[in-house]
Amino acid sequence: MPSPLFADRPHPQPPQRGAVDALISQTRRLRGEVDAVRRDAGADEDDPRLRWRRALCDLAVHQLDDLRAHLGQLRDGAPEHLTPQGVAGAHGSGASARDGRPSGEAATGSLLSRVGSAEWNLLTDEVRWSDELFAIFGRPPAAGPMSLDELPSVVFAEDQPGLTQLVTGCLVDGKPIDGEFRVVRADGRVRTLHMVGEPVLDGDGRTASMWAVLRDVSELRRSERAVRESGDSLRRRREVEHAEHRAAVELQEAVLPPWRGLLPLAGDTSAPLDLAGRYLPSASSTRIGGDWYDALELPDGDVLLSVGDLTGHGVLATSAMAMLLGALRGLAVAGIEPGALLGHLNRLMESSAQPALAGALCCRYAPGTRTLRWAQAGHPAPLLFRDGTGCALTAPKGVLLGATSGSAYEQAEARLRPGDVLLLHTDGLTRGAAGPGQDTPGTERLLGLAPRFARARDAQECVRAVVEEFGDGERVDDACVVVARIGDPS
Repeated sequence: MPSPLFADRPHPQPPQRGAVDALISQTRRLRGEVDAVRRDAGADEDDPRLRWRRALCDLAVHQLDDLRAHLGQLRDGAPEHLTPQGVAGAHGSGASARDGRPSGEAATGSLLSRVGSAEWNLLTDEVRWSDELFAIFGRPPAAGPMSLDELPSVVFAEDQPGLTQLVTGCLVDGKPIDGEFRVVRADGRVRTLHMVGEPVLDGDGRTASMWAVLRDVSELRRSERAVRESGDSLRRRREVEHAEHRAAVELQEAVLPPWRGLLPLAGDTSAPLDLAGRYLPSASSTRIGGDWYDALELPDGDVLLSVGDLTGHGVLATSAMAMLLGALRGLAVAGIEPGALLGHLNRLMESSAQPALAGALCCRYAPGTRTLRWAQAGHPAPLLFRDGTGCALTAPKGVLLGATSGSAYEQAEARLRPGDVLLLHTDGLTRGAAGPGQDTPGTERLLGLAPRFARARDAQECVRAVVEEFGDGERVDDACVVVARIGDPS
């Protein structure tokens, strides 16, 4: 491509000013909208998602600034030293005034002060730089432009071979220049420059001069680096969260019983309990919570039924839940009654290195007498379904585990009948459970399942009815549900 210095070919006509002005206006409006999004993105350095969004917005703003300035130069025409007709001078300040943007080095994000041009004449050794190029290099115009031999002296040592290769390829092989290098200005500031250029051939096809446009892309590269680094940080955080989630899932699966169906009771003449339980994850979070459910036959033939909810999410909450559930099982196996058992768990929570609160429901069922002894710690009471109707058992007093030192937990007792259905659940099941267009509280919706429980063939079908009623992904928190169906005597 011949240089514009040679007028032996028709000079291309610039585009219509009106069309370019319209594009400049559209770019200005878009820049304002992106800037508004950038302000809304916030600047929370602790949140990698917000850092990534802001960095991406910064990059978009820089690119839109560059685009608008490029269009301004396109509208105003080529600089004077590239137009022998002299129809356009160096338009740095004029274009800035018309665009309503600052000029000079104070114009952060302004491309007009960050694009300069140069020509090196190999026949006369004459070098011409635009005013903008002097500003980019931080070089006073009185010092004159730098020759191609002098240019490497301000270039980073590791970038000098690449620059030499670009210049040599242009002068010797007639290749166009397109590359980047870093320079150190006289004031010590480091700038990254992107240079494009071409050889200018004489009538014999030999290189007579080389012209180039140099663009200061330091801010653009800094924005790209910020996007890349914030994206890497976000990706690392997601990987950590995924690993923690997986560890919490594996720990929970190892602790929570996978049972469903009949629980054989050794030495008992009545029909075995029909049990089913299920953990229901939260819809709004991928993190595993501290909810648990459990059923365990005790040495004296009684059956332990429990559900609970430990505050927090993730591996810490799941490991604390496993510790609490292990202690609960151990105390129950030792023969400690539910009320006293919760008192021991409360003291255990007080001594924990990780302060937390827990709601818990502990039931001890004696199959021989069909007697249920139970206590609760800030937890929903069991629901009893009998003959097609349901009710909540009257709850004895008890505060959340870990809330008050030395708390005492009262104990209640209920006699069950063959065919009764007992439902235990954590409060995550009914919290915010009113569905679209319905105001019925969650407990009332559970009690409304009584007719379906009466028709159910087993406990698993009752659990399925609960899941269908409350949905498998509508909760604001995770939840557990346990159903125990009392069998008929053999």
